Amino acid sequence: YIHVHTYVRVYTYVRVPNYSHLFQITTNTGSEYLLQTDSYSTAIKWYDAIRKTVDSSTKLPPRRSNSTEYLPRHGSLPGYGSASPNAKQRNPVHRRSINMFSSSKLKHSTSDSADKNGVKNRLKKFITRRPSMKTLKEKGLIKDRVFGCHLLTLCEREGTTVPRFVQICLDAVDKRGLDADGIYRVSGNLATIQKLRFIVDEEEDLDLDQSQWEDIHVVTGALKMFFRELPEPLFPFRFFQLFVEAVKIKESKLKVQAVKKLIQELPKPNKDTMKLLFSHLHRVLDFSRKNLMSTQGIGIVFGPTLMWPELDAGNMAVNMVYQNQIVEFILIESQEIFNLDRK
Repeated sequence: YIHVHTYVRVYTYVRVPNYSHLFQITTNTGSEYLLQTDSYSTAIKWYDAIRKTVDSSTKLPPRRSNSTEYLPRHGSLPGYGSASPNAKQRNPVHRRSINMFSSSKLKHSTSDSADKNGVKNRLKKFITRRPSMKTLKEKGLIKDRVFGCHLLTLCEREGTTVPRFVQICLDAVDKRGLDADGIYRVSGNLATIQKLRFIVDEEEDLDLDQSQWEDIHVVTGALKMFFRELPEPLFPFRFFQLFVEAVKIKESKLKVQAVKKLIQELPKPNKDTMKLLFSHLHRVLDFSRKNLMSTQGIGIVFGPTLMWPELDAGNMAVNMVYQNQIVEFILIESQEIFNLDRK
């Protein structure tokens, strides 16, 4: 049998689709093939041809009950399938399957079997000539993304403990944005932010000193988008409730010790990235008279950006209060928590 997936890249935060359509075909032998086109109409024709060919075959095994999975955060080709109620809300792979098999019994007509077999054989030859996904990655035709990649995976791939994109953005803000009015609060041009994201994901050379990135709010907007699209936030899911309980502590010194202990237990990429970010935000506060940003303002911006619960079963408003309070408290006590040099 042939199982076909269609990938349409969707930006989690702004939900803007990419312009290319990519089909992944997996055979029952485990081989994988990719078919890609920039034309939506061509993608529809390919889909119809593959579906018609598979439906016309008399050698297909019964459809497996778990062969179709839909993720509610994505769009699909019109007119095919419906969302599964058991689909997961968060999936870092962002993929959805299209059911290639009709629920009704397959029909086969002997009068046109020759034509259908011909189409089937031509399609089979075409598929066998296509390179596998592994080959495409080895040749650099398919690249691993930066946005939407797990923090540990990204740092391991780059050989760092802080993502390069985060470092580049923070350096740019330190250089020319610390005194910008409403830094991190004011939104940059969305189209320009998406352009910056595309360049980063394509692993092209990024120079934030170029004139197209002169609006520092575009840089901060892309940085916030990077953190929002992490499959697991900078504050890992398993630590969410622990930080909430720590920030509830009344006595100030005990609260600092509890939060500091939790941060020391974080994976190194999370801990190092957090230290770099909060030391930078502490410098932002040094220019609060010019940029008009306060600890409360930064907490409101970065609370839901850096941490959220794995399941949204609780009270969202209450969670947001704690998210803001945790970020604000760490920012205020950043010198003690991260052992920063005092000036």
